[in-house]
Amino acid sequence: MLTSKDKKYLRKLSHEIQPIFQVGKSGVNENMTTQISEALEKRELIKVSVLQNNFEDNREVADQLAKETGSHIVQVIGNTIILYKESEENKQIHLP
Repeated sequence: MLTSKDKKYLRKLSHEIQPIFQVGKSGVNENMTTQISEALEKRELIKVSVLQNNFEDNREVADQLAKETGSHIVQVIGNTIILYKESEENKQIHLP
């Protein structure tokens, strides 16, 4: 589980990152979660953008993605979700 200090540090790191996935009107599917899991293994910290045509609550989308990928929600702000998962092979981020 991430502490508030960890989340603050990860938010600072994520400021420069652009969203690499978009959740549209079809919502979260198995293919998307597989790709997000692979991206998390490589990058550890990613942003996911929720498009306007998605009618689910952004927090619910974030919870579903975190549960299915085994990651942690760093922040949900507006239509952007920041996810973190410690990489097993490509550890780049060292939490304070």
